[in-house]
Amino acid sequence: VQLQACGGGLVQAGGSLRLSCAASGGTFSDYIMGWFRQAPGKGREFVATISLIGSTTYYADSVKGRFTISKDNAKNTLYLQMNSLKPEDTAVYYCAADVTRGGSWFGDINYHYWGQGTKVTVSS
Repeated sequence: VQLQACGGGLVQAGGSLRLSCAASGGTFSDYIMGWFRQAPGKGREFVATISLIGSTTYYADSVKGRFTISKDNAKNTLYLQMNSLKPEDTAVYYCAADVTRGGSWFGDINYHYWGQGTKVTVSS
């Protein structure tokens, strides 16, 4: 499975961005998918995750109420709508797919496939 993330950029605090992650080479609807991010000088952290058909979602406390994860199985695309952005949201955002059976949806080590990352910079 190949994942291609895009949609990052520079935005002022309070603004919005929508990230997309296009998948190819696999059956998209078979995968739990997630977004993670890595800020400069920090480790990669969980942002959001979504179930196979999109009926279940989970969010990190830091983004709950501001970010929305969704997926379009017909288009093989994962999305992350980010509203009310804060400078602390500045990071490289990665999409990921296919959690190890029985593994935590919140742990990056459990995801098998990763996109290349898209950079989000929020200015104050």
